[in-house]
Amino acid sequence: MTIDHTLAIPTDEQIRALHERHAPTEEAFELVYTHCQIICAVAEQLLDRHRPAVDVALVRAGSLLHDIGVYRLYDDAGQLDHEHYIRHGVLGHALLRDLGFPEFIGRFCSHHTGVGLTREDVLRQGLPLPACDYTADTVEEQLVMYADKFHSKTTPPTFVTTASYAAGVQRFGEDKAVRFAALVEKFGEPDLLPLSHRYQQPLI
Repeated sequence: MTIDHTLAIPTDEQIRALHERHAPTEEAFELVYTHCQIICAVAEQLLDRHRPAVDVALVRAGSLLHDIGVYRLYDDAGQLDHEHYIRHGVLGHALLRDLGFPEFIGRFCSHHTGVGLTREDVLRQGLPLPACDYTADTVEEQLVMYADKFHSKTTPPTFVTTASYAAGVQRFGEDKAVRFAALVEKFGEPDLLPLSHRYQQPLI
């Protein structure tokens, strides 16, 4: 039996309301929700290569929700727990599961980190995560994960070029660099300059 995913995909308005409800501060909301909007814009730029095989509404929802778990890493003083930041994906997945969202929505949270974390990565690096595979499997998951590589919530937030990310990912191993190169080949490179101007954030 085929599942009608459209019945379970939240609207932009519903997603914004979730961000507003769970953001501990206005600053946290602005940082995280703006980043999610940017990733959505990047993903939509890259969609054309894969229409009509990609569920556009699902990519949009996944982009807008992928970092909602970041809010669970803020303490009462409004400070972000950078040490355990890698947990934001599983925390977001758990949050959406608790709210009744199906697994295929929650996976955008837990399966977008880097170019995919494997069980071996978790064990080898001693990451504070359950020992599982957190790889993007569907084309929608891959697209959101890939789009996420082109913007960073640093201080200040920045857009990241393909060359910059490719250089940085080398430190995680040659396999990750190869994986990123394959994603570039599959989805192409986004045009970040208009977004950099629109959001008045640097491109590095």
